[in-house]
Amino acid sequence: MADIKITLVKSTNSANKNHCATVQALGLKKIGQFVVLKDTQAIRGMVRKVAHLVTCEEV
Repeated sequence: MADIKITLVKSTNSANKNHCATVQALGLKKIGQFVVLKDTQAIRGMVRKVAHLVTCEEV
């Protein structure tokens, strides 16, 4: 399994509270912060849900 790098690029201030919770569950707090997570179905679904707030690239 590969890893993916997820970076928060937009603020969650005006976002839906479900989207804010998803971003927090991914481990992101500040704009520009990134996390490297395992590429699983669950993580891909979370990234797809907040795709307008984050960028994703394979590591």
